[in-house]
Amino acid sequence: MKVGIMSDSHGLTSEIEKIKERHQAEVDVFIHCGDSELEKADSIMEGLLTVRGNCDYDVAYPDYVVETIGDSRFLVTHGHLYNVKMTVMNLSYKAEEEQADIICFGHSHIAGSEMIDGRLYINPGSIRLPRNRKEKTYAILELHQKEATIQFYDVCGNLVKNLRNTYTFN
Repeated sequence: MKVGIMSDSHGLTSEIEKIKERHQAEVDVFIHCGDSELEKADSIMEGLLTVRGNCDYDVAYPDYVVETIGDSRFLVTHGHLYNVKMTVMNLSYKAEEEQADIICFGHSHIAGSEMIDGRLYINPGSIRLPRNRKEKTYAILELHQKEATIQFYDVCGNLVKNLRNTYTFN
């Protein structure tokens, strides 16, 4: 099972389309963690599991989504409602409440992943305005039994090697 994760595209359309096309044969589900600044009805957003960010004004997007993908329970949110620029503590409470294994969020534009208390937190960064690095990033998560491998790519599809991580669930 593979999941494509992007966030904070802030109005970009051709980049989203290229990412979807590039990985469509390998990715089972695409997630957008908010701040697309596009209407839900926009054809670019078709096929994306999407949530509302602080720069999204289409109220058709939910603030968060809980979805079982493969054997894992995902919590997808933008992060602004949980103050993720300061701490993931509030988000961790929501993840516990929703019994989520994997939490996907954006808002900070900082790419990274980490395992906290048996839950995997993934921020794909931003494909428009990255922070703390020059690459405009998105992520591909591969789930295989109790193992999760996360790889980050720049907007052109080049692997960002120093962000790759593999995690084991208990």
